[in-house]
Amino acid sequence: MNSPASAPEKTFFGHPRALVTLFMTEVWERFSFYGMRAILALFLSAAVLDGGLGLSTGTAAAIVGVYNAMVYLAALPGGWLADRVLGPRRAVLVGALVIMAGHISMAIPSGAGFVYLGLALIVCGTGLLKPNISSMVGHLYEHSEAARRDAGFSLFYMGINLGALSPFIVGALGQKVNYHLGFAIAAVGMFFGVVQYVAGGKGLRGIGERPAHPLTTAERAGAVKVTVLALAALAVLALAALALGVLTLDAVTVFLTVLAIAVPAGYFAYIFLGDHGLTDLERSRMRAYLWLFLSAAVFWMIFDQAATTLTIFAATSTDLNVLGWSMPSSWTQNINPIFIILLAPLVAALWVRLGDRVGTPLKFALALVLAGLSFVAMALAATAAAGGVKVSILWLVLVYLIQTVGELCLSPVGLSVTTRLAPAALGSQMLGVWFLAVSVGDSVGGQVARLSDGGSSPAYYLWSGVFAVLVGLVLLLFAPRLRRLMREGALDNKRNLSS
Repeated sequence: MNSPASAPEKTFFGHPRALVTLFMTEVWERFSFYGMRAILALFLSAAVLDGGLGLSTGTAAAIVGVYNAMVYLAALPGGWLADRVLGPRRAVLVGALVIMAGHISMAIPSGAGFVYLGLALIVCGTGLLKPNISSMVGHLYEHSEAARRDAGFSLFYMGINLGALSPFIVGALGQKVNYHLGFAIAAVGMFFGVVQYVAGGKGLRGIGERPAHPLTTAERAGAVKVTVLALAALAVLALAALALGVLTLDAVTVFLTVLAIAVPAGYFAYIFLGDHGLTDLERSRMRAYLWLFLSAAVFWMIFDQAATTLTIFAATSTDLNVLGWSMPSSWTQNINPIFIILLAPLVAALWVRLGDRVGTPLKFALALVLAGLSFVAMALAATAAAGGVKVSILWLVLVYLIQTVGELCLSPVGLSVTTRLAPAALGSQMLGVWFLAVSVGDSVGGQVARLSDGGSSPAYYLWSGVFAVLVGLVLLLFAPRLRRLMREGALDNKRNLSS
């Protein structure tokens, strides 16, 4: 990975100026992603006469869950392609173009085929873009202490959430006019992202131009062979399922959930059982990282149900009337990014003030407890909505407020700690591994919601919330041991002395 040139660095509120290019690109990518996702479950479950696909709410929740899971699962091969073939900078550009093509496909009103093709393209494109743009942000802070790096990622995260306000536009047009029009607006947003990224490319000063560890000719041939064999095996499996009459949407979501769990399990086994040139320090840090990964998966299992169970609850059980006007239910997904924008600067400043007195494991534990408490609040809201009663939107505001504080304790910190703990030879790949935690949580959460008939019962929310709280408390107990494995404070001091 190339380092920036030695010319004096321009700053943006004390952070590298290139951060603006990267988070503005991510703003537009998130505009397209969250805008489309805000109406996806509603589109899938809406009646055909109303412009939807007419699926059950449980199946729609499972599809959205595994779609989210595959988006983040694709981050692993996306990181590998950047490390070994494309380089992060080119991977981000190719990914953005593929994402735009996916939204264009979904905008074509010609049946379910173009919808599923569009989802597949968005999965592939996001897998290339997501880990590699975060990896480039990490390289802006190669010689910075952990607190400044955490603050930079928190600001980056705030910029991302400007794009996440897209349901105000995409949701309104999708629900009030036509779902496919909403998908088209998402494509336009990604187009702006491509233009912005290309225009700001010079400011990156060489970051991510070349792969960190390019494939040799023999390795390239082997990678092509493995890819062809994997695709052939998948085709044979699909044909066999079709012949047996078991190739259903629900069966596909179950298969993809198993895949989402198997891939990170296999990858961690690959890391720990192989040599890969890891030092003793890197192995110690990876052992700690495994527990952070599992904790993050539980958090995302709760948090990412905003696109499924919480959106459906908003549409069916929440009073959305404002002065006689019915607000689109997809707009409730704007509550979280609004809170992010308001709170992210405060949390970023708090991490700098606390320094290394509050370690990453403690932040993760707090995030899990808050995620669990948010679903306990949802259990109370679902109880109040029993019998068809419409509850106040303030219930969802409370739930999203609790989740947002938890998100700020985990998500930007998780990105930061991944770039900090990643072995030198696996930089972009480890960002892909971080997003696998989202993949596991989303896929499992989607299946649990499907088996719970869309996850609408108070008991579903209560037991899910209690489980997350218990995991958070266990992590809290082991936080000191994990910090020792990570050697957080010692590493930060060593980095400062060598800078």
